[in-house]
Parts: sequence; C-alpha cells; structure tokens
Amino acid sequence: MDYKKTKAPTNTVTRDIMNLCEETGNIYESVAIIGKRANQISADIKQELSQKLQEFASTAETSLEEVFENREQIEISRYYEKLPKATLIAIDEFEEGRIHYRKLVADSALNGEN
Repeated sequence: MDYKKTKAPTNTVTRDIMNLCEETGNIYESVAIIGKRANQISADIKQELSQKLQEFASTAETSLEEVFENREQIEISRYYEKLPKATLIAIDEFEEGRIHYRKLVADSALNGEN
C-alpha cells in the first residue's frame, strides 16, 4: 500500500469511541485490531526507509567524527518523519472499512461447553 497518498491526518484528532466500536461491538477488540494493523504499517514503512537509506551507507570504516551528512539522506528522513504516524493511518483504514480481520472462536465454544 502507498502510505504517502493516505488521507490520514498528521496530528491527533478527537474521535468518538462509539464510532470505533460499531463494527466489532467492543472497543477493546477494535483497539487490538487497529494496534495490529499499525504495527504492520510501521514495519512496512521502516523497511522501505531502510532500503532507501541503505543506498547511502558507506562501506568504509569511519569514526564518529568523520561521519558526514548527505543532503539527500536528510531530505528522505524528513519526508518520512512528516508522514502520518502508523496508528493514525490504521485508524483511518479501520473507520473506512479497509481492514479485514477474522474473529477467532474460543475452544470452549467449539466443544459446546459453557
């Protein structure tokens, strides 16, 4: 997914809790789903950023004093810092119904126990 084109806000937004729990019927379930999706998004963004910054990695051994800053590398890092946070993207996806999840049935319910 292209997270750069998301319409998610870059700052915090006050949300109605009842809107978040409409789909699942339970706010804790909704938060768990959003949290798992946020972790996936964060991992994707981190991997993409690491791949882009890998191009600038120097193979020569340098000390801390000799490290120089590459202008392109700084701009890439700033760009990723300005993207909406993974949690905000996940909430936006959840509210728009773009997150698909499965509800696991407890073992006791499968065995017919109460």
